[in-house]
Amino acid sequence: MNLAGASVSPIVLGVFAFLLGMGAIAVALRTRRRRARYAETYAASGGVFYTAVQIGCGAILLVGGLAIIVLALTLKR
Repeated sequence: MNLAGASVSPIVLGVFAFLLGMGAIAVALRTRRRRARYAETYAASGGVFYTAVQIGCGAILLVGGLAIIVLALTLKR
């Protein structure tokens, strides 16, 4: 399989989205751990709901990045 030029850009975009998703999930977990030390401010700032939304957005980026990579590789053939 010969990948060059314009056929590589969707794969790069997919990898970038995947890495952004991984980073977003890592930041959400880190933020949760940091805020959990101070229970009253953690609850006041949205608590578990905020963390769930942040992880959900990261998961969408993760799955979207994988989908872009798979589509780019399957449509190349």
